[in-house]
Amino acid sequence: MTHAQTLQLLEQRYAHYNRPAFIQDDPIQIPHRFTQRADIEISALFAALLAWGRRPTIISKVTELLRRMDDAPHQFVTQHQEEDLKKLLGFCHRTFCDTDLLYFVHWLRWYYADHDTLEDAFLTGNTQRERLENFHTLFFSLPDAPPRTRKHVATPARGSACKRVNMYLRWLVRRDDKGVDFGLWTRLPMADLICPIDVHVERQARQLGLLTRPVVDWRAAEELTENLRQFDPADPVKYDFALFGLGVEEKR
Repeated sequence: MTHAQTLQLLEQRYAHYNRPAFIQDDPIQIPHRFTQRADIEISALFAALLAWGRRPTIISKVTELLRRMDDAPHQFVTQHQEEDLKKLLGFCHRTFCDTDLLYFVHWLRWYYADHDTLEDAFLTGNTQRERLENFHTLFFSLPDAPPRTRKHVATPARGSACKRVNMYLRWLVRRDDKGVDFGLWTRLPMADLICPIDVHVERQARQLGLLTRPVVDWRAAEELTENLRQFDPADPVKYDFALFGLGVEEKR
């Protein structure tokens, strides 16, 4: 397939999937239930970082988690009393359990005491790799951070492709008029975003010659994104919609 043909295919599938109908079956529906910025940020963080397995299961588990927070995540994390934390006990999705959830809530409370938006946590560094590494360091900077929780927030420092964190940033940073991604954060450039790589994206990217690195790690995420920048330097991760959608279509 030529460069022009690949671009045409990606643009067609991007236009097909980047529309409101995409929301109802995807974990991005979770933050779309809220209108306040902090509620969107927090609910999106849980929806993205807990995105393991089938999408219906992810949506169900994050819905359960937010219900335990009275469907008011910002109010819960900033104003909860010790007794309220009992509502979180027993929650578990895969290997993310209540010990991890309690630390997330603890960190969010600490963070929002001095910041109005989680965007601030992702701005330290000159490159996206540095920003994600610095976010990871900040997230686990509190003295009572459980070692077991570290595996639930990826970092390029460990070679991870950081799929879930990159997806979270796509949701909050990408701006267009289609109504899927939020575009709430304006200080982190869309051009710097790194494409999330799940199994669908990986398979399609390899078939289209956009990914050649044999393992899916941070360098693979950079390779794919750099190739996508050839098609749209200002917004390379918009093609996440296309690659994911093509993968789902092929699986059917």
